Amino acid sequence: MNKHIDGKSYSKMLLGGASALLEHAQEVNDLNVFPVPDGDTGTNMAKTLEGGIAKLSTDDTDSIGEASKSFSNGVLLGARGNSGVILSQIFAGINEELSKYDVIDAKGLAEAYKNGIKKSYSAVQNPTEGTILTVFRESTEYAAENIDENSTIEDFFKLHIEKAKESLAKTKELLPVLAEADVVDSGGAGYLYIAIGMYEVLTGKSLPSFQLDKIESKSSSVNIDMFTRDSVLEFGYCTEFLLRLTTNKVDPDNFDMNQVLDILNELGGESIVAYQTGDIVKVHVHTFTPGLVLTRIQEFGEFLTVKIENMSVSHSGTPEKKSSNGKSFSVLTVASGEGMCSLFTDMGADLIVAGGQSANPSTEEFIEAFNKCDTPNILVLPNNKNVFLAANQAAEIYKNANVHIIPTKSLMQGYGALSVITPGITDIEMLVENATRAANSLIGSEITRAVRNVTINGKEIKENDYIAITDGQINVVSDSAKNAVLAVLEDADMDEYEIVTLFVGKNISETERAELTEKIEDLYPDCEVIVYEGGQDVYDYLIAIE
Repeated sequence: MNKHIDGKSYSKMLLGGASALLEHAQEVNDLNVFPVPDGDTGTNMAKTLEGGIAKLSTDDTDSIGEASKSFSNGVLLGARGNSGVILSQIFAGINEELSKYDVIDAKGLAEAYKNGIKKSYSAVQNPTEGTILTVFRESTEYAAENIDENSTIEDFFKLHIEKAKESLAKTKELLPVLAEADVVDSGGAGYLYIAIGMYEVLTGKSLPSFQLDKIESKSSSVNIDMFTRDSVLEFGYCTEFLLRLTTNKVDPDNFDMNQVLDILNELGGESIVAYQTGDIVKVHVHTFTPGLVLTRIQEFGEFLTVKIENMSVSHSGTPEKKSSNGKSFSVLTVASGEGMCSLFTDMGADLIVAGGQSANPSTEEFIEAFNKCDTPNILVLPNNKNVFLAANQAAEIYKNANVHIIPTKSLMQGYGALSVITPGITDIEMLVENATRAANSLIGSEITRAVRNVTINGKEIKENDYIAITDGQINVVSDSAKNAVLAVLEDADMDEYEIVTLFVGKNISETERAELTEKIEDLYPDCEVIVYEGGQDVYDYLIAIE
């Protein structure tokens, strides 16, 4: 039995937690309230943890404080999806306490977990009970109340898991929509697997050797032919590094980050992102003199990682930096589907972050995209309620521009917001307000096929039925995608609207699209009908009614 744990033990436990979640990720994904093939909570939480595990794998330490800081920094940047962001904040709160220690006992661990409650609840504007927040809070409070100075780490986790199972089962009582769909909260279920995995490693279960191989590599192929012997360096080097402040050079606890920023600005750095977490400094800068930057910054400590890339050389999957041309703002939007991405670009989006339903971008991916903008303001359209928290977390971290999150919850709302964002406007607050109003003024509906039998909102849905999810609620069940669209329009008071916009999914034939368009035009002759080949997965049609 362990009265204390150190950094090596904690690292193994975290790897066990990530392993358990990864093993059950699809099971967690399937705990989707709506019977549609877009559940991604398990995947998002697993990828969030992978960001932390990747940091641990390069930072072997006996100190639980050091291990915790490395892991917390990794999950913060790797966070994706609402449950992933909340999970990153849980570990950020735990880290605020663990970072003070090299080893810790059960009482100290309980205090760290209690701080995780505070941090995670504060990260959500309107915390909803019956979610991962509730499961973590109740299990932590129960375990903390039932241990004493003689308790072991195993005692804490055993109580923690016991209560987490009970709390997870009760999420159905707290959220009626879960009871009706006969599922428990997916985020809470994901957290339970993490806790179980940590406990199993603590009590002697060996770690599967394949775990680190599961981590998604972010490396990309380099086209070296983009920079030849006759090329001239035009764009400088994208330089990123992690620096550990060392006591032989500075006082890490009272270090002034302005010293780093002053050096980067003095050396002509651009697209600067620099922040400090504990005694770790993370920097991203575009510079023509990376060697000089590294030499100057090394005055404060020693490098843990360094990455330098010639920005004239293309990397697959990396968007090019956009020139501001004197613009006061850039527009960054999340989208998927070739047609949707092309449409949003044509409407004025400067950058597209690939993702959306079932492929939520991480906090770090947003920060990387922000670095491609070259304007004092960045307008962000998340276009998915499960992307908003990661975008917001990235905005809080980023300091090189004013980032404004327009709370679009769907591609249709993103389309509505983009329609009123026009170049040349300098009143950014008014622009954000107008875009938000435009997004909220339309009716948005998504047509897809059910993947299981379920009853929701009193509607009996069978596997392979077509359903319409309108403004977050299932309001139509039909035998075909075409009829589902027509039912959505019939359900709306079309006398109050003037435009129907259809975004056609990749699986819809040209013949069906033409027949549906003609039918809508016949039924609603006073409405303008606009059709785009969206090319999106999962949803056969997206509908915007304005």
